[in-house]
Amino acid sequence: MKREYGLAQIERDGGSLVTVGTFDGVHVGHQAIVRYLVERARHRKCRSVVVSFEPHPREVLTGRAVPLLSTIDERARHLEALGLDRFIVLEFTPEFATLSPEAFVQQILVERIGLEEIVVGYDHGFGHGREGNFELLQRLGLQQGFTVDVISAQSVHQHVVSSTAIRRLLTDEGDVREAAEMLGRRYALSGTIIHGDGRGRTIGYPTANIEVDHPRKVIPKRGVYVVQGRLNGEDDLYGGMMNIGYRPTFDGNSHIHLEVHLFDFDRSIYDRRLRLIFVDRLRDEQKFDSVDALVAQIAEDERRSREMLAG
Repeated sequence: MKREYGLAQIERDGGSLVTVGTFDGVHVGHQAIVRYLVERARHRKCRSVVVSFEPHPREVLTGRAVPLLSTIDERARHLEALGLDRFIVLEFTPEFATLSPEAFVQQILVERIGLEEIVVGYDHGFGHGREGNFELLQRLGLQQGFTVDVISAQSVHQHVVSSTAIRRLLTDEGDVREAAEMLGRRYALSGTIIHGDGRGRTIGYPTANIEVDHPRKVIPKRGVYVVQGRLNGEDDLYGGMMNIGYRPTFDGNSHIHLEVHLFDFDRSIYDRRLRLIFVDRLRDEQKFDSVDALVAQIAEDERRSREMLAG
């Protein structure tokens, strides 16, 4: 898959089948659009193209940070796995946001990319104020010679799939299983292993402290999770359990800690990158009256985690 970042890198191709959107998470709704796009492109012997934006448009429009389900690199990997030919990322700036829908289609999609057919989701909006819609695309298509296809809403357990719904599942409920259903894969994040205070090792459960790669990456609700971990550059996948929270039994400070204990693992891995895949949620974070009570609960967490990973 070819990656093109910014207008200057775009190479015009008059046989381009295009879809446009942020595609945060590349969830099952996005996947339906991209699979259809790829299939249509192959049938017509054209190139399939996703046009996305960085930073998230809502962040620029509102001035507030938007938590991300996927970084640009993660998005690219997921799209490449679907067979996409080209991934174009445009910088979303306040100036870019003022483009009218007509100007965006004409100047970017038609003239710069070479639009032949566009595939959009049922609720797609684009251009200044999201004034562009399916009806406008149809009208512009008749004028400029491209066709328009619409993909219907995708649902999981009778709930319409959206990036917003998945973020809420993760941050408000910690429901990583339902989020995985909507994503079409388990939710994951990556980070660098940094030095902690070493307290986990003193109670028999050494932990790797994780500094997440991207400051906007969604971190699930505080609590204890069953996870799998893979070190960068290695193939082995380790089972484990992870605590996200303030460590109330020990210090209860205001800084969120991400600590993972990998099962059957005893290596020094400071400064290595680790990818964590969320399997299930065990419980809320809680404060214990003693270290012994905490250790007993961790042992129970380990037992349940191993059962879930084995099942």
